[in-house]
Amino acid sequence: MSSNFFIKKKTKIKNIFPSLNFKDNFQIDNVKPLSSAKNKDLTFFDSIRYKDDAVNTNAGACITTKELQSFIPKKVQIIVVKNVLFELAKALKSIYPFADVDYPDLTLKKSSNKKYKYVKFGNNVLVGLNVKLGKNTYIGSNTIIEKNVTIGEKCVIGSNVIIKNSIIGDRVIIQDGCKIGQKGFGFLPQSKKNIKLPHIGRVLIDNDVEIASNCTIDRGSVDDTKIGANTYLDNQVHVAHNVKIGSNCMIAGQVGFAGSAIIGNNVSIGGQAGVSGHLKIGNNVKIGGGSGVVKNIENNQVVMGYPAIPFRDFLKNSKKR
Repeated sequence: MSSNFFIKKKTKIKNIFPSLNFKDNFQIDNVKPLSSAKNKDLTFFDSIRYKDDAVNTNAGACITTKELQSFIPKKVQIIVVKNVLFELAKALKSIYPFADVDYPDLTLKKSSNKKYKYVKFGNNVLVGLNVKLGKNTYIGSNTIIEKNVTIGEKCVIGSNVIIKNSIIGDRVIIQDGCKIGQKGFGFLPQSKKNIKLPHIGRVLIDNDVEIASNCTIDRGSVDDTKIGANTYLDNQVHVAHNVKIGSNCMIAGQVGFAGSAIIGNNVSIGGQAGVSGHLKIGNNVKIGGGSGVVKNIENNQVVMGYPAIPFRDFLKNSKKR
């Protein structure tokens, strides 16, 4: 998932958990979510909301708690701990020692039409090593495209944009001032010093997406952050790590998505609304401006308010005031 963007250290599982005995002291290929982990991957299970993924995981080993371990298949080596995310942070730091800080890309050089014959560059554009830029793409002045990024054909990238750790499809428009692929808000609160959680995921943007000025899209922590085809993000939208936004969505200005929220297809969200982390918003949902979404929303619902409730109930409550 992330080997092209982050330096990975070869590590066997017992090197991370030396006090434990393992039937198979395998070399870890990657750290992945329960749903996508394979037999040489390390995963984690810290919340009952992911029990269905836990039951079906194909991971080689899983970090979890005593209370949750019964959901893990017997074929998976179980690592029982008190604090799952704390141990996950240590494992990520061991495998990806440089993923907890966004270090400057020292491979950046001024763009060259000799290398990218069919790309139009503004002034002072910097491009990193192994960047792939599709034909008939335009990139505005003072923009930075960091190493290993892929941008498809017929894209328009504005001025003063920074893109890292990302794969972008065809005909995507990214307006001025956007920041895409940076490390998100990943901390474990501790009484003496908060611990950073390394983020090893990517940003994946599908075809025909438009992202308006000054949006910020964080890369995934262990999973990827995804924006579906034909979706439009208005100015100053923030998309946190691991968020999945479906296709054909309309997101108005200053909407904020907390980490790991999943948004369905054909969703419309009014300005300055907020969606809490780890929630699922169904298909064809409409969320009114300024709403605060704190629980899952089923398909085809129209909601508004804080907390967001069905629109008819919101109107009834408004009349009572």
